[in-house]
Amino acid sequence: MIQGIRRYAKTTMAWEALSRPDAVGRQAHTLLLMANGRRSEQELSLLLGSDVSELAYGLMEKGYLQNTAAALQPEADDDALAGA
Repeated sequence: MIQGIRRYAKTTMAWEALSRPDAVGRQAHTLLLMANGRRSEQELSLLLGSDVSELAYGLMEKGYLQNTAAALQPEADDDALAGA
């Protein structure tokens, strides 16, 4: 079975918080800066030097981040070409 990869993107609320770093705390602010919808939770953890799972989940619960989970699957065109 193909596993989804958790990726986080900023919400409008996060963009507003970026101008006020003291509103969310230093580590959360850094995570919000790095979350771009393309970096995986593992990549974010490596960049920040610690596991960000709980922090990311907490920020998602508060409305600062949204999960943009993407399953690693072949494109539809790839499947069509394989059968040709």
